[in-house]
Amino acid sequence: MRFFTNKITTIRDIIQQMLPIPAINESSTTVALESSVGPQLCLDCFSPIDLSEFTSVVGSSKSSTCLLDPIPTRLLKDTLPLMNSSSLDLVNLSLVSGYVPQAFKTTVIKPLLKKPSLDPGVLANYRPISNLPFISKILEKAVAKQLSDHLHRNELFEDFQSGFRAHHSTETALLKVTNDLLLASDNGLVSILVLLDLSAAFDTIDHNILLQRLEHVIGIRGTALKWFQSYLSDRFQFVHVHDEPSTRTKVSYGVPQGSVLGPILFTLYMLPLGYVIRKHSINYHCYADDTQLYLSIKPVNTNQLTRLQACLTVIKAWMTSNILLLNSEKTEVIIFGPKNLRNNFSQIIATLDGITLASSATLKNLGVIFDQDMSFNSHIKQISRTAFFHLCNISKIRNILSQNDAEKLVHAFVTSRLDYCN
Repeated sequence: MRFFTNKITTIRDIIQQMLPIPAINESSTTVALESSVGPQLCLDCFSPIDLSEFTSVVGSSKSSTCLLDPIPTRLLKDTLPLMNSSSLDLVNLSLVSGYVPQAFKTTVIKPLLKKPSLDPGVLANYRPISNLPFISKILEKAVAKQLSDHLHRNELFEDFQSGFRAHHSTETALLKVTNDLLLASDNGLVSILVLLDLSAAFDTIDHNILLQRLEHVIGIRGTALKWFQSYLSDRFQFVHVHDEPSTRTKVSYGVPQGSVLGPILFTLYMLPLGYVIRKHSINYHCYADDTQLYLSIKPVNTNQLTRLQACLTVIKAWMTSNILLLNSEKTEVIIFGPKNLRNNFSQIIATLDGITLASSATLKNLGVIFDQDMSFNSHIKQISRTAFFHLCNISKIRNILSQNDAEKLVHAFVTSRLDYCN
């Protein structure tokens, strides 16, 4: 537990050392964003849910069980008619009072090796997988629905955020960016694509900033705001490995991992970033914490690169002031266009605000390999090699597999890759 906690503390310490940042006049953008939310857009309280909605939410939820659940989730679902009244009262009491029970705010963490080939003796090779009590997720789903209705009703979603939204995915993000880049190429323009990388973004979020954003930007007030204050405060987590729990550690920052509301809260936390980027007339698209910036210009207008440079400078400043760390080492840049023009641009922008130009002619963007010619040849070759590798492995054990099991393996390891963003 100490390793995961120290990792986040170290990142926040690095950010604190970067403060105060150079004064950049972006406050007017944030003020304009906050003032755009009038009293008619406020969400003052959450409404109680009825029995049919509660039953529907429970029935449609996965039957995974948390270590902290008093009974297995499947048994809870089977006996729901006997206890739905008391469970519903518990959820509604939380919604009406603006208080989240302490038992709902403890997370069990199970370390998972990032790749089977990595050394299990190195703690950095593990990814923390969080799990919360089942009823707490039901409560969060009730809040998430009413929050999403408020966001939709008042058009508060970021237009170019494809993460954690209905009818959006990595595919919609990639389609938008790819289409824009191809249209620019057809018009004889050279494009620069920058993929920004954040270090543990979900875990470093400042609760005070998040609550201020919910109140002043999203219009969450009254009991509803009180509920979020309770939801974020006094949270604890512990690691459970080989039936042995670690000591419980208080969580003072970040959105709750493994939760229903965590991803939504993160996108709302990042909402002002879109206004910052638009001010510099730079195209962008986001998927959760992955932000893509791209600029298409005529080959002779290399002076327009100063807009991209200025935008990156302001983004780094905004990230720092919002307790987020931009990882320049993992941030990549690639140029699209005719080879002779690409070489000219590469000489002009060896670095962009401390970000070194991608040394290779390809980079992976949300699981798809982009090349400088936008031919996707590298991506096709990679997928073909991977599919062939798994097909060979499946063929070695095909004689002991049933037809159904063989199909499952093929779908899991081959067609899932072929169909991704197809």
